[in-house]
Amino acid sequence: MKNWLRKVMAGRYGVDHLSNALITLSIILLLLSAIFKLSILNTGAMVILALSYFRIFSRNINKRYQENMKFLNFWNPIKGKWFSFKNRIKQSKTHKFFKCPSCEKQLRVPKGKGKIKISCPNCHTKFEARS
Repeated sequence: MKNWLRKVMAGRYGVDHLSNALITLSIILLLLSAIFKLSILNTGAMVILALSYFRIFSRNINKRYQENMKFLNFWNPIKGKWFSFKNRIKQSKTHKFFKCPSCEKQLRVPKGKGKIKISCPNCHTKFEARS
């Protein structure tokens, strides 16, 4: 069985981040179409799923790679902001966050230290704030 699948996928692009995102989007649309009984969502999900499988079985590897890079250039900043936001919420019990007045870099200091002098590691600006 494994050899058969290897032979089928030989010379083909395979699964990447964009294909995974398209499959996830199609599953979400299928769930929404089942909940709201909208056939347009079902049709859209099937089109997106077909596009995903087209990308997976494509032999034009360079074109699929470029599409994936464009997707990652769009997706990675969003993903980074989401993880940054999540980490900030997790750390909000023990730390307080400030922005440097000159370079606007986000700084993290421990809570409960009273009025402290904060030095920005990026531009070396010093300012006072209450933690």
